[in-house]
Amino acid sequence: MEPEAGTNRTAVVEFALLGLVETEEMQSVVFVLFLFAYLVTVGGNLSILAAILVEPKLHTPMYFFLGNLSVLDVGCITVTVPAMLSHLLSHKHTISYGACLTQLFFFHLLAGMDCFLLTAMAYDRFLAICRPLTYSTRMSQTVQRMLVTASWTCAFTNALTHTIALTTLNFCGPKEVNHFYCDLPQLFQLSCSSTQLNELLLFALGFLMVGAPVILILVSYIHVAAAVLQIRSAEGRKKAFSTCGSHLTVVFLFYGTGIFNYMRLGSEEASDKDKGVGVFNTVINPMLNPLIYSLRNTDVQGALWRILVGRRS
Repeated sequence: MEPEAGTNRTAVVEFALLGLVETEEMQSVVFVLFLFAYLVTVGGNLSILAAILVEPKLHTPMYFFLGNLSVLDVGCITVTVPAMLSHLLSHKHTISYGACLTQLFFFHLLAGMDCFLLTAMAYDRFLAICRPLTYSTRMSQTVQRMLVTASWTCAFTNALTHTIALTTLNFCGPKEVNHFYCDLPQLFQLSCSSTQLNELLLFALGFLMVGAPVILILVSYIHVAAAVLQIRSAEGRKKAFSTCGSHLTVVFLFYGTGIFNYMRLGSEEASDKDKGVGVFNTVINPMLNPLIYSLRNTDVQGALWRILVGRRS
């Protein structure tokens, strides 16, 4: 630690990530499990991305957003898991202050992008099912790019705001972060200065980042459900619900864990539970997304099979 200019306190220049487990035997098990999860996640999402790129049938708005979601899943797990695996392998659990802030920024950038992208996907399903006659014009390539650009802009602003706000806090010890990556609730607990404004900022921006998208998604699917129930064909209803079911599953998993993690202020007793939520956010959700979409989608399955056998449609 180094002295702070003009004060008698010392500033933390690095943090110690306590990780998920303490014993060396369990650390070996965690290393193997997380390495496997990382390889499955990256392989699965890149496979879906490759299928979307090479299969002409999948050059539609729904799969354009799905491809972006695959990129986000790879990015989200890459921000946290490789660093944790490195710490387990080297038995060095420290992370510098700058690296901690960098990890936090990119994690919130990608998670925030996820919020808006899932909303855009719900809007796409609403237009496809409820406004089929105007779908091609309302969801043109220009509109798709505008939605993705706006999502990145909002997510970047949110992540940068939290990162800058965190730099205003003083960290003079302790330096043990009860987590396996740097995140806001755990860092707030280590601050020597008041975190009240930071917590209010987290709650306010969290409400905007989560509350508004959830409302838009619910409204979209209420209209979708009403439209699907009017379809006379049982096969047509089944197909419509199937295309929406995968997206809804991902939405419930993502927003459920996000709300639990960030909508609670001043809860220090739940730090161990936060580790479990962190595993869901950074490992399980990105790993499940390709499985959910590929197992429930015959078009993706067919494209992946054609890639494996070297055929094109």
